[in-house]
Amino acid sequence: MVATESDSELDRGDAAPPFELPGTDGETYALDDFDADALLVVFTCNHCPYAQAKFDLLNDLAAEYDDLAVVGINPNDAEEYPDDSVEAMRDRVADGAIGYDAYLRDETAAVADAYGAVCTPDPFLFGRDGDGFRLRYHGRLDDALNPDDEPTEFYICDAVDAVLAGEEVDVPDRPSRGCSIKWPGE
Repeated sequence: MVATESDSELDRGDAAPPFELPGTDGETYALDDFDADALLVVFTCNHCPYAQAKFDLLNDLAAEYDDLAVVGINPNDAEEYPDDSVEAMRDRVADGAIGYDAYLRDETAAVADAYGAVCTPDPFLFGRDGDGFRLRYHGRLDDALNPDDEPTEFYICDAVDAVLAGEEVDVPDRPSRGCSIKWPGE
């Protein structure tokens, strides 16, 4: 397992790239389906210990904030990493390990590529702007850099609070750290 740090092509203020992806619930989700003032898109997976270490935090965010939609997107190659298959994703939702607003499968990793995601987890926080969403924060969820570290600061909570209050996010973008995305066909 090699840790990779995120470095996106998206800048603050950029529009969220559109997507239409299947969810673990059998429904198909598009960006426009999320009726919230803030949208947290996290490229994540089942098998990476860095991603697993953030499941509880993401579940808590989804439960605590009414005006925030938390969307997990799994872009990993399921043939090489069977723990990241749709069936395994459904199992994680069914057993309560994952309780986001939606857990989506990016079979070709085209959406991850459009966002410039490079690792799991790789979080992108967007704020509502008219009919769409604009990037307000891209960075670490908290200050725990390794899976076994206990966080003491929750950057994402400060960023979400600012977005929901209609304020600028003053939390600096710090690269997320996690396992590299397992691009299909590589």
